[in-house]
Amino acid sequence: MDHLPQTQEAELPVLSRFYGIVVYMNYRDHDPPHFHARDQNQEVLVEINSSLVKGTFPRRALRLLFDWTEIHQEELERNWTLARNHKPLETIAPLP
Repeated sequence: MDHLPQTQEAELPVLSRFYGIVVYMNYRDHDPPHFHARDQNQEVLVEINSSLVKGTFPRRALRLLFDWTEIHQEELERNWTLARNHKPLETIAPLP
C-alpha cells in the first residue's frame, strides 16, 4: 500500500478519488469510525461499520460510494486505526 504524506497541512488526507468523488479521513476526528466524502459541492460523513450517512450527496455518487465502501471495509478500518495513532494513512484503490 502507498502511504500518504504525513504533514501538518494534511489535516484531511485523501484516501481515494473516483468518478469525481474525493474520500478523506481526519487525523483528529471523533468516534464512531467514519470517513468523509465530497462530490461537487456536497459532502457526507459515512460511518465505516454501519454505512450510516450524514449529509447530502447525489444519488449516483452515493451508490458508487457504498459500492466502494463495501469493497474496502477492512482498509477503511485500518486507516481509522492509523489516523487515531497519528500514523501515515494508506491510499485505497478507486472503483474501476
